[in-house]
Amino acid sequence: MTDFRFSAVGFDLDGTLLDTFRDLGAAVNYALSLGGFAPVPVDSSKDLIGGGAKVMLAQAVQAQGGLAGGLEGDDFRALYKAMLQYYADNNAVHTQPFDHARRVVDELGAKGVRMAVVTNKFEEFARSILTQLDFLDPFETVIGGNSVGKDEAGKYIAKPDPAPVLEAQKRCGVEDASRFVFIGDSTYDVKAARAAGVKVVAAGYGYCDRLPGDLGADAVIDSLDALIPTLETL
Repeated sequence: MTDFRFSAVGFDLDGTLLDTFRDLGAAVNYALSLGGFAPVPVDSSKDLIGGGAKVMLAQAVQAQGGLAGGLEGDDFRALYKAMLQYYADNNAVHTQPFDHARRVVDELGAKGVRMAVVTNKFEEFARSILTQLDFLDPFETVIGGNSVGKDEAGKYIAKPDPAPVLEAQKRCGVEDASRFVFIGDSTYDVKAARAAGVKVVAAGYGYCDRLPGDLGADAVIDSLDALIPTLETL
């Protein structure tokens, strides 16, 4: 174990550790086809990722005029359920870790750094994908969009709420927030980290919903290759 600025690192999944947009886009288009909607370009799914699968599908449906009964109606719920089932069966067809991801995670582990995945993807999906990619073992814990319960309105508590990031910090055994840092590619990630009181690095190579420099992170990296040197300067 070596002396390192942080004792634990949290990673967002989609657009940060893994390049997942092709499989997510295929799932969205499958649901859209069932609902009689036109498919969207798979590349456009990058613009929908961040808030979770339900937000992705909702935005795609709304862009084409929506459904009778709206997003809370039975028709939308049926499409959402079909999308989740399709994704459960096809979530690691094209998905791969970003360049340098495995090496950087190994190097952090060699420094004694504990790591967590914090994603708005359902935990079972995240674990399934990481398992299929043989990339689950390095992480102390995986916290998904359904891992920390629901709010008073019955909705799952997920980023940008700080609760998942705080839970990751807790599970990694970090009491001092200054020793935990979060890496993500969206406003959901930055807002969650800020609200949790931890440092945050923007993955500028990911599916950013704003220009990387406008996300409000403490630093921006253009590749995971730059992560460890960047963390050493925060």
